[in-house]
Amino acid sequence: MDFINSSLPPVLPEDAAALVAAVAGAVLLPGDAGYDDERAVWNLNHELVPAVIVVPDSAADIQAAVAFAARQQRPVLVKNTGHQMVSKAHDAVVIATGRMNHVAIDAVGRTARVGPGAIWSDVVEKAAKAGLAPLNGSNPTVGVIGYTLGGGLSPTLGRSQGYAADHVRSFDVVTADGELRHVDAESEPELFWALRGGKGNFGVVTAVEFDLFPVSRLYGGAITFPGERTADVLRAWTAWHPDTPETMISSFAVMRMPAMPAVPESLRGKFLVAVRIAYNGTTADGERMIAPLRGVAPAVLDTVRDMPYTEVASIHSEPTDPLPYYERGIMLREFPAQAQDKLIELIGPDADTTLVIAELRALGGAWDREPAVPNAVATRGLPYSLLGVSAGPLSQEEQLKKSVAELLDGMKPWQGDRRYVNNLAPDEAVDAAAIYGPERYKRLASIKKTYDPANLFRLNHNVVPAA
Repeated sequence: MDFINSSLPPVLPEDAAALVAAVAGAVLLPGDAGYDDERAVWNLNHELVPAVIVVPDSAADIQAAVAFAARQQRPVLVKNTGHQMVSKAHDAVVIATGRMNHVAIDAVGRTARVGPGAIWSDVVEKAAKAGLAPLNGSNPTVGVIGYTLGGGLSPTLGRSQGYAADHVRSFDVVTADGELRHVDAESEPELFWALRGGKGNFGVVTAVEFDLFPVSRLYGGAITFPGERTADVLRAWTAWHPDTPETMISSFAVMRMPAMPAVPESLRGKFLVAVRIAYNGTTADGERMIAPLRGVAPAVLDTVRDMPYTEVASIHSEPTDPLPYYERGIMLREFPAQAQDKLIELIGPDADTTLVIAELRALGGAWDREPAVPNAVATRGLPYSLLGVSAGPLSQEEQLKKSVAELLDGMKPWQGDRRYVNNLAPDEAVDAAAIYGPERYKRLASIKKTYDPANLFRLNHNVVPAA
């Protein structure tokens, strides 16, 4: 049964009656109270308009939703916070997981078990009470499971520990046949491989268990300089970071801050360049290590300090309220002097760009090493991640996309041959084979054929079932 190109009628109340009876949570049709709240996503330039929304209270509710979608030949889309939605979900069953936000910490085993509605701030706070830390992202409002399924590049501990996906112990997942499976390296090794890096192509995760690390503090923050010093700061950082230990993570960002309430008043409307730091070592060693960066130019703001792990979101200070934006990223295979010159031309003080942020993250270390139990993460061995972000309403969509495209197109001579799926734009037409590389994609497509032959989970950067 293949319904990839289906166009389906609305779900009528009588159609949904059996689903309503089977679900302890909520079942919402267009026009129902709560429908608009549950279809809302974090990016205000994107919207979901599904045929039906299921707000589950349990894994059994998710099973019922998937079974309903299969009977109706409708695609399924899973939404927690909605930071990265790929489709408007016309005709679809959306499973909005926000109620299932449980977080349980095993202090002795140094693990967390979380539900599909959990966000990183939930895990960071609870783990910290046991003196532990996860491989969380830079934004505390991002959903744990979507981030982890895409790999998970932690800007706090990742360079020494690897991708978040590398440290998953197990998943509970509802596959397209409606079965609830406990998936780990022993029970279903192929599906376990695919889930860790294959994003949402293989089912609905109802719980994930992953490792925590005995980290309670970091030396971290951002050194922010006038944007006019972009070239000086970039060259100094590029020469500096390769010799730092794996416990030091850093990134470079040029910011043209909009005059929006979400931006701190002292930074609104300013053109700035920053180096972000996260060091899992002593404050004295960290201060000594970053002294060359502090010496590049007088700082506008320097927030690098010893901090409890619960404050690591302040390093990047990303917005925590929904806003309208467009973002897209690529990986770089190298960053020689010629590439540095080009980046300065594209985003420096003489650039004609409306980008809000252009960020270059230095990778390497454990991000390059295959974990003990290999997975589908595709970007090992690529030393940089480059992200462009433009902000503004949908009425400015053409300009927003143009600004990001000019940055990434300009850096194409140094672009890597694979992509980080968590940094792809919602409407970016990328062949999934170009994301994962041909060998990895072939294996993913074979696993997809086994677990989702009708491509029920296709509202994503889609792995198509093998023929």
